[in-house]
Order: sequence, then C-alpha cells, then structure tokens
Amino acid sequence: MADGKRQLLASFDSEDIGHGDRAILPGLRLRLHQGERVALLGPSGAGKSTLLDALRERLGRRAAWCPQHHGLVPALAVYHNVYMGRLPEHSALANLWNLVRPLRQPWREVEALCERVGLAGLLRRPVGRLSGGQRQRVAIARALYQGRELFLGDEPVASVDPHQALRLLALIDEHHATQVVALHQRELALTHFDRVWGLRDGRLVIDAPSRDLTLADLDALYPDADAPAGSPFAEAAPAMPGPEALPCARGRP
Repeated sequence: MADGKRQLLASFDSEDIGHGDRAILPGLRLRLHQGERVALLGPSGAGKSTLLDALRERLGRRAAWCPQHHGLVPALAVYHNVYMGRLPEHSALANLWNLVRPLRQPWREVEALCERVGLAGLLRRPVGRLSGGQRQRVAIARALYQGRELFLGDEPVASVDPHQALRLLALIDEHHATQVVALHQRELALTHFDRVWGLRDGRLVIDAPSRDLTLADLDALYPDADAPAGSPFAEAAPAMPGPEALPCARGRP
C-alpha cells in the first residue's frame, strides 16, 4: 500500500533532535506510517536511542516501549515486572493489593504471555535471579502487556540467540503491525522488516524498503566496515555523503 494511503503516525521535517541544546540528529527528515515494520540500524553512538526517545515523545501512550537496559525491578518477581506495563490502568489500591496477592485475571494474562516468550513457570522468580536473555524476555513481555498500538524497541533481542530472536520478533508481529526496532543483526533487518532506517555519524543515511537494500548497503553504516566498490560511502570518504546521494534514497517519501 502506498504511503499516501496509510495513516501518518509521526514525522520529522528537517528538525534538530537531541538533548537540551545539543543536536544529536541535526536536520532529521523521516516519516513513520501505520503498518510499517522498521529496523533501525547504526553503530553505537549514531543516535538510535535518541531517535527512539523522540518517537516515544511524539507518539505518547500509543507506543509500547521496550528499553535497551530493560528497566526492570530486580527484587520483584517476573509477574510484577510484567504487570507494571498496565499500572496506570488500575487504582492505587488495586496495585498495592496485587503486590501482596496477585489479582486473578492479571495473573492469568501474564502467565499466558510469559509462556509465549519462554518464561513458563518463572512468574514468582525475582528478576534479579534471571539470566540476561530471560530479563530481555521479561522486558518484551511487559511491553506487549501494555496492549498499545505501536511497538518501539531499543535492541530488544540483543541478549537472545538467533532462534529465540526470530520467535520473539514473530510474537511482536502478532501484537503490533507497526514497529520501530533498533538492532545490530543486519540479516534480520533485511529478512524480517519491510523498511530500514540507517544512522551514521548522527545522520539518517538510509531510509528505504528492505527489498531495495543489500547487506553491503547495511555494512557501510559501520565505520570499521570496508565500503563496497562503487558505494557512495567509499566515493565520498572521508566525508559522509548526503542522504540524497545514496542509492537507497529512492526509498524516501
């Protein structure tokens, strides 16, 4: 479906995005439409987390959020950490009661969700006693439990093996038709997502359908990668080219 026929959910029109007076992503131009599954790629420090923060601010409560460092409470059980995804939907009294004696309906909902993410039988275990991969799955379950329109994830499958990553991404697909997911697995970006945003040195240099990209295009995002022959990265070195100079610019709105 053409972008013009899909609802525009968020856009940035030559905006400086950053923290305070510091622009991490100067002159950012991009659009997010309903139904897009976007892989967000780029080396550490390129601005992926900054872009996700800007999207969260713009989308508000429409977006479920899975942060890079999980944002879990180690002393609380898996159940309580997942339940926190819906804390605002319940009264303070209900939340306090649930802390001592889990409510029946939320328990059933969280239990079913935890089974789907591979945490069956662990609802009462403190998160501090889980492995890194298990904590990652708790964070994903909490985001899914929020039941919101979009999914924003900052490397949500970084701590799990490739097989688990595919299972978790498929589960996210079931709950959210629209996603923006930061990751480093370039093959996943091409095979699982339908659009790629690529950041390098604080600039959006790739904004294109995944079907129009190759691994060589994505490898060129990373400073330690050898740019393929004929790549605009190689031609423009050491200066970075503008987004309009890249072959993937055809994917821009």
